[in-house]
Formats: sequence, C-alpha cells, structure tokens
Amino acid sequence: MAAPRSTRTGTRRAAGSRRCSRTRWTTTSARSSPPRSRCCASWGPTVAERNRLIPALVYTALAAAIISSLGLLLVPTLAREFDVTVSTAQWTLTINLLVGAIATPVLGRLSDGPHKRRILLVTLAVVLAGSVLAATATTFAVLVVGRALQGLSYAITPMTIALARRYAPADKVRTGIASLSVTVATGIGLGYPLTGIIAATFDFRYAFWFAAAFVVSAIVVVVVAVPKGPDEHGLRVPFDTAGAALLSIGLAALLLGISEGSRWGWGSTTTLGILAGAVVVLAGWVWRELRTDHPLIRLDLLRHSDVLLANATALSIGTAMYIGVSVISLIAQAPTSTGYGAGMPLFWAGFVMFPLSVGSQLASRTARALSHRLPFTLLLPIGAAFTTGANLLMLVAHDEVADLMIGMLLVGVGIGTTYAAMPGLIARGVAAQELGSAVSFNQVLRTVGGSIGSAIAGAVIATHLGPGSRPTGHGIELTFVISAVGCAVVTLALATHAVLAARRARRLLGDTHGSVLHQIEVLEPRDGGSVQPSDAPTDAVPARDRVTTT
Repeated sequence: MAAPRSTRTGTRRAAGSRRCSRTRWTTTSARSSPPRSRCCASWGPTVAERNRLIPALVYTALAAAIISSLGLLLVPTLAREFDVTVSTAQWTLTINLLVGAIATPVLGRLSDGPHKRRILLVTLAVVLAGSVLAATATTFAVLVVGRALQGLSYAITPMTIALARRYAPADKVRTGIASLSVTVATGIGLGYPLTGIIAATFDFRYAFWFAAAFVVSAIVVVVVAVPKGPDEHGLRVPFDTAGAALLSIGLAALLLGISEGSRWGWGSTTTLGILAGAVVVLAGWVWRELRTDHPLIRLDLLRHSDVLLANATALSIGTAMYIGVSVISLIAQAPTSTGYGAGMPLFWAGFVMFPLSVGSQLASRTARALSHRLPFTLLLPIGAAFTTGANLLMLVAHDEVADLMIGMLLVGVGIGTTYAAMPGLIARGVAAQELGSAVSFNQVLRTVGGSIGSAIAGAVIATHLGPGSRPTGHGIELTFVISAVGCAVVTLALATHAVLAARRARRLLGDTHGSVLHQIEVLEPRDGGSVQPSDAPTDAVPARDRVTTT
C-alpha cells in the first residue's frame, strides 16, 4: 500500500536535509561559498544584511582608529594636569602601543574561529571601559590603566577584515578589505583635529568621553549589522596559549626597549638586556610556531611570496615613514622663534594631520580601481614613492602650515596606496579561515615598524636639543633626511621586486606580447573565489583546509 502523500513529501524533505548536511565546508582558498541548493537557501545572512555589512565594519574600524590616535596631542596637557614629567606622560602612548601589539595577534587568531561577532563586541566593550576609566581618572596610574585597555582598539581592524572576508558579497570583498585597511590612516587624520578641538574647547577628559560615545555607537552598529550566531566554517582548534604568551612577552620587551631606549641610553645595560631578551623570546616563539600543530600565526604562510612581500613592506615602510611623521605635531606647536615651528595653538595643531585622512581615502579608492588593471606588486612601490616625495618636500619646506599639510597629503596618498594593496596580497595567498590571524600579524608589523620609526626620531631629537630643551632645526631636518632615505630604499626594493615578478609571470604564462601591467591579472580571482598563483607552493593551502563534499 502506497504511503500517504504527506508522508512521501516529508521523506523527500528529510532526505534533502540529509544531503545538505553531508556537505563539509572547510577552506579551499582565500574564500569559500555555501552550496547553492534549495535545501541550503536559508543559510547565512540575507542579501540585504550582506550589503550593509561593509559600511558597518568600516564605521567600526574607523571608530577604533580614531580612538587609537588619542593621546599624542594631549601629552603636554596630561603632564601639566597630573604634575608629571613629559617623559612620564609619554607612557600614556607607550602602554597603549604595547597592549595593542600584544592583543592584535591574539584577537586576530580568535577571530578566525566561530565566534567572530562575539569577540568583536567583547573587544569594543573593553575599549569602552578603558575610555570611561581614562575620562574619570583622578590619578596618573588610573589614566595609564585606561589607556592600556584602549590599546585593544588596534586589534579591531583585522577582526573587521576577517568578518568582511567571511560574510560580504563576493563582488565587494576586494574593495571592502581595501577600505578597511586604510581606516587606520583615515582615523589618525580625523582623530588629531577632533582631539585638539575638544581638549582646547572643553577639557582633556572630554576627549576620552567622546571616545566612549564613539565606541557605544560602534557597538550598536555591530549588533545591528553583523550576522548573528557562530560561523559554521570558522576554525575550531585549540588555542596556542604558549605561543600567545611568548609573542606577548617578546613584543612587549621589544617595544619597551625601543620606546625607552633614548631615555635609558641606547648603550645602557638595561636597554641592551631588554632588547636581547626580546630577540631570544621571539626566536623561541618562531621555533615553536613552526613546530606546533595549531600555531597562533601560520608562519609557514610566509613561504608564499605575496604574504612575505606584504609583511616585509608593512615593517619597512612603517619604520621609514613614521620617522618623519612623528615630528609633525612637534613642528606644528613649536614657536616660530625656533626657526622651524609653525606656532599653532592646540586647537588648530591637530588639523595639520587632516590631509593625511583625505589623501589616504582618495588613494584607497584609486588603488581599488587600479587593482583591476595593475598588480598589487606594482601598487606597493607607487605608494612608497609618494612617502619618499613627502619627506623630501618637508625636508626643504616645513616652517609653514601649508608645507606641512601638503606633506601630510602626500603621506596619506602613500599610506592609502600601500595599505590598500597589502591585505589584497595576503588574501590572495592564505585560506579564508587563516585571514584574521594573517592580517593581524601584518597589523602587528605595522605597529612595530611605527614604534621603531618613532623611537629613531626620538633618539635624533634627543641628541639635538637647543635652548629650553627644544629640538634644533638641524635635528628636525635630520629626521626628514633619515625618513626620506629609508622610504627611498624601500621604494627601490619594491620596484625591483615588481619588475622581477612581472618578468617571471610573463615567462610562466608564455605571453611574450602581453602588457607587463596586465599579466598578473589572470592570477587573481574575479568571482570572489580564489585562484592560487602559479608561483605559489603546492602546499600553500594544506589538504586539511580544502573543500571536500560527499
């Protein structure tokens, strides 16, 4: 006897569900997509949710970048308000940078797991607590603790990139990642003038209250726009606690030695001992990461030329560029009697950095458009060339506000171009579930590079002091010379690599008549998927990370 129609229908639906559940999704490549069958039609966020995701993530990353820029203009004010020396007040910046460098790789790895949204919300909540603590601090020690909690804001950009790669529409992944990668520069350009206006008009505490309000708005945006629930395709592996501890200790020691070396003395036992200890600990971390089954950061991915190039660029250009950028605020607020100062009050001094935001945004949009025609490897030296030109310009002309603003505009163009290209290179060479940790490691290298550049600038200034303990004009010019030379060396190295990569790709493709500017294009995915470049090692994506269906 035939079964009732309703029973047969239920049986077919159950069978369809079983077929759908038998598909195992891991990572093949830079990006995976769910199966497009009717039984899986309800999978994941809706089209509308996906379309509003990128703007929401950009806003969140921008809020974090603005918060991370707080403090530099406030150092003299904090020293006066809490009755401490300027070098002691500098710890409000140092501790923020230390915590950021430590938290970024740890939270980046956690964001590769299934609970991306939850981790982002918890991180924002901690940053909010730090902002409130800094705003209500009655002692300098409490202020330092608040600034330390705010340091987690450095980790938010890599987390938003991982979310964009996982949930954004395929045709918006490339542009979304590029937009998110330059929010750091944009946030700095916006954060400086906002800090100056608020602190000069009201009180320095209102700057931290503003940060708290900004974080609250970011939390609301994440709650509304980011898909709820765990990511079914996120990594579910044991967390590398030992690796996180080694990296945290090593980075903390390295940045501490660099930040305080000029005050302790670069040849002192304390400085040399801390730096040597940092090298030993970081070497031990590398040794462990290459041998453990579930590392904090997949260092073996550095064998891929694209990933190695992006990370080397992050460290080198960050160091060279920040040598010059770190003295801009000093020049803007120095009196005109020094021969180099612009004599700007705190209210207006922050506006000198605003062109940095404009330049980075314009360059990011241009780089995204050019990335369809030019290889990422060519965009990198173009961006580095702009930073070289900016430092040369400020070397010969830096005593007028217009000179500084033009220089910052060019620096912004350089940052926007290079920062837009680096995540694209990384995304092309790693699996989707590894993207959060891979980009966070790149972010760490940017932070370390910036701190090294700032330390070099501080060492130069400390050895060229004039009356009133103000830097001499020669010391200011020397920082721009060192920065320009460093950026020029990086530009030359990147340009050489781009030429060699183009020649190698032409030989591999056998296209002797093709344009050098187009021949890498075929190596990049056009449909949101991933194509491993032909020069990538065959094990760039391990077998355990590939898609298998049964």
